[in-house]
Amino acid sequence: MWRHLALRVLLCPILLWAIYTITFLMAVTVPGNPFVGQSERNISPEVQRAIEARYKADDNLAFYEDYLVNLTGPVRFLCGRGQLTPLLDFGPSWQYRDWTCNQIIASALPVSVSLGLAAMFLAVVVGVPVGVIGAVKRNGWFDYTSLGLSLIGISLPTFVTGTALLILFSVMLGWLPVGGWGTLSQLWLPAVTLSLPFMAYIARLTRLGMLDVLESDYIRTARAKGLPERRVIWKHALKNAILPVLSYLGPATAAALTGSFIVESIFNIPGLGQHFVASVLNRDRGMILATVLVYSTVIVVFNLLVDVLYSLVDPRIAMEAD
Repeated sequence: MWRHLALRVLLCPILLWAIYTITFLMAVTVPGNPFVGQSERNISPEVQRAIEARYKADDNLAFYEDYLVNLTGPVRFLCGRGQLTPLLDFGPSWQYRDWTCNQIIASALPVSVSLGLAAMFLAVVVGVPVGVIGAVKRNGWFDYTSLGLSLIGISLPTFVTGTALLILFSVMLGWLPVGGWGTLSQLWLPAVTLSLPFMAYIARLTRLGMLDVLESDYIRTARAKGLPERRVIWKHALKNAILPVLSYLGPATAAALTGSFIVESIFNIPGLGQHFVASVLNRDRGMILATVLVYSTVIVVFNLLVDVLYSLVDPRIAMEAD
């Protein structure tokens, strides 16, 4: 197992470099000049060229090399460009001249992480029990109701459910704030909106896993030994039925952390997703690369964590990997 994980860790920098290169190529092919139209007065061509030279916008190859070298402190030190520092340096933002990409990410990333983790917590806490109960009470009213709600949760896009919840609980009933960030009451609606598709999928995965496991020989043996049904379900059956859910939690958590920009826009949450959308619209190349690299790192890390959890839950997987 550890050899397999070590290989995955060594491949991570190569994967992130490939993502950086592809994102850079896509960013430079977008038409338009990010430095035009940002000021109320017209600037001279000389000033325009000076601004572009300052941010290396006039030389794409130089920008690609300089951004890659300056990205991490050790690489910058080895190339003779400064003191050794472990901090990442994503460079300046092209749109917000008084801010660096590091400062924007430091202020916005905790918001997106808090929202994403809250959504996944709700998805697991609700989705797993619903799937287990639906499998145990197969073909009952609870099973059919949960399947119907799961289908709706998977099918409806977040901007539809978010708008509907906003109108119902904020405008019509007045129970929760319309938007904003900073209090627990402002977290509920966006967290529920973001969690619904993941909650529905986790419930379906858990139900399918439980239906398969409940027909296994060792479950029949456990019941024949006279073990309590609650113990058979929640301790013996769920341990193996949860494996597909664990494999899904990695990309799902990464998607919740990185794909919340629609929810952030609906509820006016100052997360990283809004800055990513703004950077694309404003052609802020530095911020585009910074957000994509942060999002990609989150996805890679969570996939690695899923591999570790998977091998801990089922040691046979670790033996096969070795």
